[in-house]
Amino acid sequence: MELKQERNRIFAENESGSIVAEVIFPDIDEQTVNIDHTFVDDSLRGQGIAGKLMEATAALLRQQNRKARLTCSYAVKWFDNHPEYYDIRINKL
Repeated sequence: MELKQERNRIFAENESGSIVAEVIFPDIDEQTVNIDHTFVDDSLRGQGIAGKLMEATAALLRQQNRKARLTCSYAVKWFDNHPEYYDIRINKL
């Protein structure tokens, strides 16, 4: 599955162009985003797609030297389980 990037969004589409997975992270300020939404279509659940979205987001934010506030429950859980990305997270454990 190919992940595509736009400003403040990483997503995947199916063959017909419908969004089947996405993570949205709007700007709070120039250095900070809010990871506030993760979606994976039912047809893709259990395949690790949400984790791939989160990993791509964390890598992008690290590359951009940006931080993330986590208000999406999946993002909170994912970051809790990936301490290697704690440097990105604002609301830490």
